Amino acid sequence: MSAVGKRSLWRDLSLPAVMAGFITVLVGFASSAVIVFQAARAVGADQAQIASWMWALGLGMGVTCIGLSLRYRMPVVTAWSTPGAAMLVVGAGAVGYSDAIGAFVLAAVLGMLAGFSGIFAKLMKRVPMALAAGMLAGVLLRFGLDVFVSMGTQLGMALAMFATWLIGRRLFPRYAVIATLVVGVLVAAGQGLLHMQDVRLELATPVFTWPTLSWSAVFGIALPLFVVTMASQNIPGVAVIRASGYDTPVSPVIGWIGVVNTLLAPFGAYGLNLAAITAAICMGREAHEDPARRYTAAVAAGAFYIVVGLFGATVAAVFAAFPKELVACVAGIALLGTIANSLATALREEADREAALVTFLVTASGLSLAGIGSAFWGLVAGGICLAALRPRPVAR
Repeated sequence: MSAVGKRSLWRDLSLPAVMAGFITVLVGFASSAVIVFQAARAVGADQAQIASWMWALGLGMGVTCIGLSLRYRMPVVTAWSTPGAAMLVVGAGAVGYSDAIGAFVLAAVLGMLAGFSGIFAKLMKRVPMALAAGMLAGVLLRFGLDVFVSMGTQLGMALAMFATWLIGRRLFPRYAVIATLVVGVLVAAGQGLLHMQDVRLELATPVFTWPTLSWSAVFGIALPLFVVTMASQNIPGVAVIRASGYDTPVSPVIGWIGVVNTLLAPFGAYGLNLAAITAAICMGREAHEDPARRYTAAVAAGAFYIVVGLFGATVAAVFAAFPKELVACVAGIALLGTIANSLATALREEADREAALVTFLVTASGLSLAGIGSAFWGLVAGGICLAALRPRPVAR
């Protein structure tokens, strides 16, 4: 599908496209905002800084969705890096907040360079997909386990949420996570576990943090965040774009996302990338019968992202009012599919299976050496195993 000429946004816009954009944002926030909230806490963010994270991420996703979709007249949907947030929860270690911000800036700059230089595809081929998937599965394992750990303290709520997800996966898979969140909130409210007295509607105030950097932040956050974002977010995002029939120029798209990410990282935009699952909502027939007009769904999604980001303080306060078991269940259930797909990818090729398994186990262990988190050491261990176990070519 080639890029169309000049089109009128207002003529192309339709109610189904607006609704597709709304659902895209709703699914994205409902399924993974809790993980971003946990990530911010893990690197030492206070309540005002968490609100700034939501502001920066909402603004970043909104600007990139709107700008890139209008530039190419094709649906370009961006998202925050959910696996990247999960990695921060598990592997941030004792890195200070300003060092974490510096790592976000560095990861964003690397993404920008990988895009504009055209080496995105070549660079990612240097990291075997099996190892990247094994690392991702190891990072996310804790979230999946926490669904069932929560049953030890809040059995009724956790079981109700898990049952809702099972039914939803069968009957309405696109909205299963949203239904799970709704049921969890209702059960928590019925049990008096919600503490909403501190929640009030207010605009977010951006909080700038001057970036600093340490070696532990570089190797424990920046490099793993860059690899995870590229391998587990941007590559699937490109696949969705191609599968939907669009020939969007990927390198400049990745580059401009990196530019916006770099500018907003000091405010808490830890990682922006192409969306995959939510992007499919804006690229399907639900958005518009005419594929050439589906870009308006991504534009609508961008507008909704900005609105939600402006009220980042309210979003942060709402999730702070949730019981930890509800947060753990929603996060874990939302990531079950990603965990399963990552494990399947990691173990698919027999030649890479043992190295991928070592990567998974080291990453899942939470190992921290020299202040560097387990995601990096998982890749190192897996790479060593891969080099040692792959058969050497026979000399002739």
